[in-house]
Amino acid sequence: QVQLVESGGGLVQPGGSLRLSCAASSVVVASNAMGWYRQAPGKQRELVARISSGGSTNYADSVKGRFTISRDNAKNTVYLQMNSLKPGDTAVYYCNAVPPFFGYWGQGTQVTVSS
Repeated sequence: QVQLVESGGGLVQPGGSLRLSCAASSVVVASNAMGWYRQAPGKQRELVARISSGGSTNYADSVKGRFTISRDNAKNTVYLQMNSLKPGDTAVYYCNAVPPFFGYWGQGTQVTVSS
């Protein structure tokens, strides 16, 4: 059974940084295209960063140049380094495969950017 556990969220001031982690069980992150998604209140969930099984990365225009997705194959973990955070980045962040594993979403981690 797929299990993806997100962590690392919190409250940060505009301009600050956070690093999110996604620890995977029963799935090998290096064998899948993995992504970070986010959902802000009243909005649809959106994909913000993707890393392919080969290691290439893609980003939504809204986060390009500020967010970096990476993975540690030995730890079977995917990361999202978020710099220069803006209030508009406030959301619950989830990791999942791209496309998402059918019927599965973890609990996510809340990121709040506010002064």
